[in-house]
Amino acid sequence: MQTATPVQRKAGRPRADALRNRERIVTAAREMFVEHGPDVPFDEVARRAGVGNATVYRNFPDRDALVREVVCSVMDRTARAAEVALAETGDAFEALERFVHAAAEERISALCPMVSSTFDQHHPDLEAARDRVEGLVAEVMARAVAAGQLRPDVGVGDLMIAVAQLSRPPAGTGCLSADRFVHRHLQLFLDGLRAPATSALPGTAVTLEDLRRSCG
Repeated sequence: MQTATPVQRKAGRPRADALRNRERIVTAAREMFVEHGPDVPFDEVARRAGVGNATVYRNFPDRDALVREVVCSVMDRTARAAEVALAETGDAFEALERFVHAAAEERISALCPMVSSTFDQHHPDLEAARDRVEGLVAEVMARAVAAGQLRPDVGVGDLMIAVAQLSRPPAGTGCLSADRFVHRHLQLFLDGLRAPATSALPGTAVTLEDLRRSCG
């Protein structure tokens, strides 16, 4: 007896509810990584996301995969904030200021240590997201320099490391009340970036590549 040849079905797109579950997991993980660091149990992430443990593991088979997704999602939102700044047609420095405050809301400082300590820094997804952010932020800064509003001796790395350091205390410190000082201190920093500069900076402008080498 001849058996029928199985019909090959194309893989369908993820269902809407599956996509929502994945988004909830990433959002919950980001919040908990900021609050407690990257070692938070998957059970706690699942509980905050409102899904079962199996759903978390179905989307992210290990911790590295989840941390990488969270970091890339933060970088993607940071890149979109830079795109918004580039789309503005008004004052170039004010657009830079709005970008910096938006980037701080992503809580970069709590997530940056995960990039160097938790998973492969050279994963293609991470490198693509990082390159996109670096290119867009460089454009935002270059426009402010061209307008004579941003001192030219500042690099993308200078800006982003300051955002990371000033945006909040490191994860796990429990000092969440410091959030109320974030935008105040960022504005003090931004005022120091305005041209003309009142002092000469030691060393040279820092790039993101410089930061990667120093942490390697």
